[in-house]
Amino acid sequence: MKPLGPIPEGFRSKEGILQVDSQDVWGLVAEAGGTPLFVYSRAMIADRVARLRAALPERVALHYAIKANPFSPLLHAMSELVDGFDVASGGELQKLVELDIAASRISFAGPGKRDAELTAAIAAGVTINLESEGEAERALRLADEAGIRPRLAIRVNPDFDLKGSGMKMGGGAKPFGVDAERVPVLARRIAEAGAEWRGFHIFAGSQAISADAIIETQAQTLTLAARLTQESGLPLPHLNLGGGFGIPYFPGDTPLDLAAVGAALAERMDDLPVELADTDFCLELGRYLVGEAGVYLTTVIDRKVSHGEVFLVVDGGMHHQLAASGNFGTVVRRNYPVAIATRFDAPVEEEASVVGCLCTPLDRLAEKGGFPRAEPGDIVAVFCAGAYGATASPMQFLGQGPAREMLV
Repeated sequence: MKPLGPIPEGFRSKEGILQVDSQDVWGLVAEAGGTPLFVYSRAMIADRVARLRAALPERVALHYAIKANPFSPLLHAMSELVDGFDVASGGELQKLVELDIAASRISFAGPGKRDAELTAAIAAGVTINLESEGEAERALRLADEAGIRPRLAIRVNPDFDLKGSGMKMGGGAKPFGVDAERVPVLARRIAEAGAEWRGFHIFAGSQAISADAIIETQAQTLTLAARLTQESGLPLPHLNLGGGFGIPYFPGDTPLDLAAVGAALAERMDDLPVELADTDFCLELGRYLVGEAGVYLTTVIDRKVSHGEVFLVVDGGMHHQLAASGNFGTVVRRNYPVAIATRFDAPVEEEASVVGCLCTPLDRLAEKGGFPRAEPGDIVAVFCAGAYGATASPMQFLGQGPAREMLV
């Protein structure tokens, strides 16, 4: 049998049935009208934010990167929990505008911003994290044409990356941000053009569960920000320290030591370079806030045996959970945390693979895992489904369409 990933803390069962915030999966599926279904726990998200607040220095604000999960009810709940939001497209910006999120709480990063997106961001009054000199010139021109003073920051491509991160966003040649050595000149250009100078966004990588790696990267980020501030000759009103906090997905993964990260950052904050004395700081987190608070529920449609191997065929699949299938950036396929939600406390009886309804051998949600015997009608739960599930998967593949979503 191949091991399954660790089920996040916070999930319980009652009479053998998985509960999400004290509601059993049968009731949740009935309320939603069926499966496949993403369920997000408001209580688990609030608890994660509370733990972060307790561990981090008070001076460090929390921003939610909505790319992780832009479900509108979840965004509304987040508006009461976090200090700011980070978007990566005009579509994400529009979602926040429709929810009446104040522009002062929003920043916009991402390469390839179209003129229409820049124009909308300038009109809304959000901070634009510029990814290149060319983007800066376009933003300045569009703002001048609109007669609006834009709020501009620079996304920096640092000289380092986040060790052990799932996706490296900095260091070397990257499509993200302005190479560090070119930042001071661009910062002066922005200020001289009359824009409101908003500082730096330095994001080195994502999905790291090593506290040591994050501590080292945060120290390097503060040092780099101080140096660039000195070289530019401008004050630094705001520094987005990035994020990169990861969650355990696979067998052997362990949770990030948040206390260690918070203590190290507090120590740094107590001894900041003079260039950063009056700077406001934030952490930009996505999956760390919502990833473990989501579960994907899908119903067993068929139980079949082929050459002695058991396959549980479900009504969901990789079109909703691309990452769990192993087709979203992983080199070696490993199992996510998966369980039979309707037999949650039952002992392991057999080796089985959970496969989706798509006509491709890539559609596997669990491979040769140990499960209690499941039959058609049972519900399978894929955990760690709160981030990069519904919107990062090819939901229209083979005409399947989106899954249902609900916040409880």
